[in-house]
Amino acid sequence: AGGNGNGNKLNQFNGPTYIFIDSEDSIYVADNFNHRIMKWEKNARQGIVVAGGNDCGDEPEQLIHPHAIVVDQFHQIFIADWGNHRIMKWIEGDNKGSVVVGGNGNGKESNQLAYPTGLAFDQQGNLYVADSLNYRIQLYEMDLD
Repeated sequence: AGGNGNGNKLNQFNGPTYIFIDSEDSIYVADNFNHRIMKWEKNARQGIVVAGGNDCGDEPEQLIHPHAIVVDQFHQIFIADWGNHRIMKWIEGDNKGSVVVGGNGNGKESNQLAYPTGLAFDQQGNLYVADSLNYRIQLYEMDLD
């Protein structure tokens, strides 16, 4: 994936920060400075934009410096939207996402994040978020149905 210089074409990245590999061996890449998530299917020569890629911003179709990615068995894409202090969920094929955690500005309250950099789910479906500049790991009970 990538390897074609720095840029915003579908075969390029601009500061990839994180990857996730799904059960079909597709690679999801947080393309940090292009403010998008790219999906590269096995043996593909270029990727497809599955989240963001609409300049940086705080609208539902935008991301700012995305970091961690987790894709579940329903092809829901969870993204640590670093610059917007939120965790977004995108359904593959949709042109915008929804906020599942944070999105209430940079802060220390339980409904706020400060530059989230990592996320993971446990076997019960609870979401753990590395809330980097609050120096904590937050736990959120999620209803993924």
